[in-house]
Amino acid sequence: MDLVTVGGVELNVLDEGTGPAIVLLHGFPELAYSWRHVVGPFVDAGYRVIAPDLRGFGGSSKPDQVEAYGLEHLVGDVLGLIDALDLGRPTVVGHDWGAVIAWSLAVMHPDRIDKLVSLNVPYRGWCSAFPTTETIREQMADRFGYVLMFQEPGVAEAWFESDPAGKLRAFYSGGASDPAFLTDDEFAVFLDAFVSGGITGPVNLYRNIDANAAATQHLANAPVTVPTLMIATDSDPVLPPSLVEGMDRWVPDLRVEVIGDCGHWTQQERPDEVVRLILDFLSG
Repeated sequence: MDLVTVGGVELNVLDEGTGPAIVLLHGFPELAYSWRHVVGPFVDAGYRVIAPDLRGFGGSSKPDQVEAYGLEHLVGDVLGLIDALDLGRPTVVGHDWGAVIAWSLAVMHPDRIDKLVSLNVPYRGWCSAFPTTETIREQMADRFGYVLMFQEPGVAEAWFESDPAGKLRAFYSGGASDPAFLTDDEFAVFLDAFVSGGITGPVNLYRNIDANAAATQHLANAPVTVPTLMIATDSDPVLPPSLVEGMDRWVPDLRVEVIGDCGHWTQQERPDEVVRLILDFLSG
């Protein structure tokens, strides 16, 4: 992986293959390494694959300020990467927080991407995706209570540092259909990255959700005009496939697929199915 400077930060970027570009954006708490199973098949199929560690994660820069992780900066990082690597109009594939960034990019800059793929995260007419902390507190604490815990600086950090391996393992296992999707060696890659880099940067994504909602209020009900593939799963405990119903109201050029026997960590739990669906989508 190489460091690429964009917008005042350095992103640690995997860049393999030649051909039309596919940009892969990971989620929380993950890394570019989350895409390890799909990179080779995409390269073999004739694509150039770019997978960055998002700012705050892995080998990328980790700014201190909470506001440095606002949606406009996360979208700006992808635009900077597209320009720095001369990617033309790539296909952007996002999972979890990476999907939030991908939806936002498609809404704000549809002319900069060719196609969009979202894993697990639906588009419901608001590109910032997350409800505000007030809404979570009043209506969704059972599903998003961890987001409230993440808000107070220092609290999430102390929670994680009390038992890094246990907390991270529980996070992965709790979202998976089969917790054995990670080998011990694979888990160690994630653990080492978050122990050495800390979780302040990654958690700062969540500390910006109210600011993101305010900043994107003018984009409420904005359409997504690029061809889009939405991949949901049948066993995601937070984002059930029922949430994709009615998405064509905002996304007219939409294809929806549901992967069975799969939890939240889709490209790691069911990589072959993800590759098959995306390659079929890209082939038209």
